[in-house]
Amino acid sequence: MECVLGIDMGSASAKGVLLAGKKILAQVEFPSGGDFKLTADRIREDLLSRARVPAKSISCTVATGFGSKSVSYSDSVLTDISCHAKGVNYLCPTVRTAVDAGDLYSKAFRMDENGNLQNFVLSGKCAGGSARILKVAAKVLRLNVEEMGDLALKSKKQVEFNTGCAVFAESEAISRIAEGISKEDLLAGIHRALAAQLNALAVRLGIEKDYALVGGGARNSGLVKALEAMSGFPIVVPPDPHMTAALGAALIALERAHGVQLS
Repeated sequence: MECVLGIDMGSASAKGVLLAGKKILAQVEFPSGGDFKLTADRIREDLLSRARVPAKSISCTVATGFGSKSVSYSDSVLTDISCHAKGVNYLCPTVRTAVDAGDLYSKAFRMDENGNLQNFVLSGKCAGGSARILKVAAKVLRLNVEEMGDLALKSKKQVEFNTGCAVFAESEAISRIAEGISKEDLLAGIHRALAAQLNALAVRLGIEKDYALVGGGARNSGLVKALEAMSGFPIVVPPDPHMTAALGAALIALERAHGVQLS
């Protein structure tokens, strides 16, 4: 069985997708850790074990993400935006505009009907405009990131919050809690502030429907709802939205292995 592999070595988490044709044989996610090369090796071993196929069956590997150059066995390295575009197109063919709420920074991008990247814009270097701000809030409030979205949806009072800087956001969150603001209202304010930054990126790019949210932040129901309210558009969230770059990398590996563009 001929297989291809896509690896997304993010700054916080690393993902891998193993394909046979367009069929997903296995996919995994691990914390990136301090040794990207070791994590990349672990991903490949785990995927092969799950799919029960030998390493020699992999005909092409494409790596992407912050630590992509540490993937010693990759055949090529591509930008995560290009890989996201291909992955989103595969899962949601009608989507033309997408925002990636990543851990280090966020980005908005447009793609054509074949998943080819057409244009993109990036957030600033500060993690305040990325999903990292949600981890900062989780730390202050002593919550799991996974439960924050649903909790934010229970808010009954609008609270303004500034996510312009991840460092100052922590102290602001602590101050707001000391003022007696509820966790629900504070979280709703944080989600709205992040959604405003994400939507501003998409507006700069020019939103063409359908409009999707991907990346780790897309697993947060509060952020999805806040972005819908901010943009006025329904937001498409693909299955496993944190895996789209790894999936896209695998799809591009499949194209390269066969020398054709997938439609």
